[in-house]
Amino acid sequence: MLEFARWKYVVIAIVLVLTALYSLPNLYPKDPAVQISANRGAVIDAALDTRVENLLKANSMAFTRAEIEGDTLVVRVANTDVQAKASSLIRDELGSGYTVALNLATNVPNWLQAIGGKPMSLGLDLQGGVHFLMEVDEKSAIEKRSEGFLDSIRGVLRENQIVYSNAVRNGTRIQVQMKPEDISRARNKIGTSTPELVLSTDQAQPGLLIATIPDALIKQFTDEAVEQNMTTLRNRINELGVAEPVVQRQGASRIVVQIPGLQDPTEAKKLIGATATLEYRAVLGNDSTAYAARDTGSVPPDARLYFRREIGSDNKPVPILLSKRTIVTGDQLVNASSQLDSQSGTPAVSIRLNKLGGDKMFKYTQDNVGKLMAAVYIESIPDVKTVNGEQVRTLRVSEEVISAATVNGVFGADFITTGLSSMEEAQTLALLLRAGSLAAPMLIVEERIVGPSLGAENVKRGTQAVTYSFLFVLVFFVFYYKTFGIVTNAALLLNLLIVVAFMSALGATMSLPGLAGIALTVGMSVDANVLINERIREELRAGNTPLSSIAAGYDKAAGTIADANVTALLGGIAMAAFGSGPIRGFGITLIIGILSSMYTAVSVSRGIATLIYGRRGKKLTKISI
Repeated sequence: MLEFARWKYVVIAIVLVLTALYSLPNLYPKDPAVQISANRGAVIDAALDTRVENLLKANSMAFTRAEIEGDTLVVRVANTDVQAKASSLIRDELGSGYTVALNLATNVPNWLQAIGGKPMSLGLDLQGGVHFLMEVDEKSAIEKRSEGFLDSIRGVLRENQIVYSNAVRNGTRIQVQMKPEDISRARNKIGTSTPELVLSTDQAQPGLLIATIPDALIKQFTDEAVEQNMTTLRNRINELGVAEPVVQRQGASRIVVQIPGLQDPTEAKKLIGATATLEYRAVLGNDSTAYAARDTGSVPPDARLYFRREIGSDNKPVPILLSKRTIVTGDQLVNASSQLDSQSGTPAVSIRLNKLGGDKMFKYTQDNVGKLMAAVYIESIPDVKTVNGEQVRTLRVSEEVISAATVNGVFGADFITTGLSSMEEAQTLALLLRAGSLAAPMLIVEERIVGPSLGAENVKRGTQAVTYSFLFVLVFFVFYYKTFGIVTNAALLLNLLIVVAFMSALGATMSLPGLAGIALTVGMSVDANVLINERIREELRAGNTPLSSIAAGYDKAAGTIADANVTALLGGIAMAAFGSGPIRGFGITLIIGILSSMYTAVSVSRGIATLIYGRRGKKLTKISI
């Protein structure tokens, strides 16, 4: 009457081992650290390690160790105060050849990292840092794309020698005045060139062609602007090297930027305010002439020396000579998307320019089929330096060649860049082309700074709240339900272990709402176990045998527990799907907690109860509950 399949015990054992294993990394606290990465032409080697260590020792900066991890040098320091001072000292010493950033270095053993073990990341409210709420100017994004359509329509009419007296944009409607007899031909040509537009005429005004941008396309413009700005912000914030930055969309046009561990928002503001663009230039010479120009410093008068993203055999960026004259610039870029080349089937990026850029590109490609053309990514970052005791605003410009491809034929506004090694590289290039600059202006509507001491206090108080509530529940169950209280406590402990393990494995960020979600999960798990225990007591009072009472208690309570948790689960799914920031974190914690509490309360506790009482059979006359 009281049975539990052996394979279910095997599942419980596997769950116990895996959850204990993936919860283990949280016992290894992270160290405050300074992360050093190399910029163009610089290297991370043992000489740099020695140089940094000697610098810190000379300035009496307490650090535990410095070591090369991958392509970065990580210096672990004693505390966050030393971290900030050491970062400033190292940055001044190394100059622009290196990027120096604050980070948190893990202490998780290599064998545990090899199987994917990692601790939960702490959110802004637990670790401290800066928080920005930014709003994208939707109107500017729509106007920018609308102007592109207007420019395209004018170009189509000129190319097909269709005379028009006026072409103006009124919001999302473009009105073109022409001869009535040209309306049909203009409509066909414009419809072929820009099929996204809805074309119509006005019977009251003969010769007036109206091109309307549909609402679905306007929403797409807004979504693309927000997504493009998010990608740009991620690219820029990653330069800070902070652990687990958060860039999330909030509502229709707002973006939340959270940078845990960063206490001075000045550097973040500088990167967020950076501008970027693209330039297409002709490639001059070959690889040997480019290397010779780099090594000798002798650059031809009509050329400029640039560097590609690739690292050469000498562990330095690959040089390339480009013409001083630009073909087109990023201001003339309308769109870029990854695709497969229809002829070769290889990864490619489709690029669209506006009319002015298309005319320039057509003229260049007419005369340069078979030659190389490069795309140069240029980013300008505002900076502030102290000169003679005064702060001077400067502009730090970063330039690199992200693509160099052969011109295979004559083209204008629309063309395809091939020669890419993978679809992932094509997607990355398309993102860089689209996200080189912000799609629309953004305004910082909210700024908050959470101090590290407040974050530490939050961690302490939140942990205490969860710990004390959990201990109180454990003691209460043992006192009130005796042996079944011990069974319930074992299920509750496994439930907590599962939540921590899943959140660690998923790379979830723990925040105060997350701690609240764990506390709520414990409460819901308690509720499920109380239902089971009370149902068993009811069966005993009804005169049933102990074994049948246990079986009936679990069977009858299971449905009630499922019904009670489904509604809460739906709420958690809604918060995780549609919420952002703390709301989403609470929702994820709630989902994991509900599922694990249902499993531990119904299955795990029943398995333990079967181990204790199941073998006694009819000899069992009394149970401790």
